[in-house]
Amino acid sequence: MNRKPETQLRRGWTTGACATAATKAALECLWGGAFADTVTITLPKGETPTFPLADTDKGATWAAVGITKDAGDDPDVTHGALVKVRVSQSKTAGVTFFAGDGVGTITKPGLPISVGEPAINPVPRQMISAVVAEMASKFDRPGDVDITISIPGGQALAQKTWNPRLGITGGLSILGTTGIVRPFSCAAWIASIHRGVDVARATGQTHVAGCTGATSETIVQGLYDLPDHAMLDMGDFAGGLMKYLRKHPVARLTIGGGIGKMTKLAQGAMDLHSARSQVDLVALAALADTPAVADAQTALHAYQIAGPRLAKAVADHALQRVQDFLHPADISVDIVVIDRAGAILARAG
Repeated sequence: MNRKPETQLRRGWTTGACATAATKAALECLWGGAFADTVTITLPKGETPTFPLADTDKGATWAAVGITKDAGDDPDVTHGALVKVRVSQSKTAGVTFFAGDGVGTITKPGLPISVGEPAINPVPRQMISAVVAEMASKFDRPGDVDITISIPGGQALAQKTWNPRLGITGGLSILGTTGIVRPFSCAAWIASIHRGVDVARATGQTHVAGCTGATSETIVQGLYDLPDHAMLDMGDFAGGLMKYLRKHPVARLTIGGGIGKMTKLAQGAMDLHSARSQVDLVALAALADTPAVADAQTALHAYQIAGPRLAKAVADHALQRVQDFLHPADISVDIVVIDRAGAILARAG
């Protein structure tokens, strides 16, 4: 995870907000006869952002608008993507959603949208439906509309997200609960962890793993031959994963990571990011019964001083911390501690 800068960060707008704005602008043309230069929408908490139209097109029975997503200062893979909405009058009552090019389709249970549906989350659906009702009232039209959302290049961008692991195929999701992208949002990461747990449980996966990074994930997945949807992108958010599992348990949990982050976990940290927790080397020296460890520079340096018994002590203590945190959920736990090259230093549980 990228470290949050110290300066004030500029917020941005979700794909759901962009799709809502594009829908409103497209209906303005379809029912009003012309495109405006900009469009303003009201977000769930009352904010009223204005979006410039980046792309427009129309036919006799349809209109389409593209809005360029501005994620502010968040390192969002969809920043700069074009969110396009095509609207047309429908023969079906109400609003019907379709996945266009670059928008995914749900293929696994456990997500808030049913299998087979376009990956347009509930709040964006509500926002878009509200805009359709608003514009239908303005122009005295029936609010029976087909909405097709596309994101050119979205299928390639989706490979940089959790979508493939969650069983969302063919592209990106249309996301957002507030319409606002808050830079470096911990809440967004943790929400993705929760959806990963939901999908694993819904597909009958009894063994899941949370790892701190790509190397530990590769080692743990190979160690237990786990499918992709069993691998939860825990990152630094051990507490976020375990708190959710305590309420939504599975039979078995493996946690894997490097010696530094596993030491933090063993010492009781639930957020393993370097900006929010540090290794207590004095306590680590006592744990390893090796006084010289207190003068080490890092946990890895401490391991180089004290050797395998330190790694084993870290694994054992991390196991106890996780078991304590998960109680009273009945979850079998094991810990895998690795070095930077991916060699397993210790296991517990």
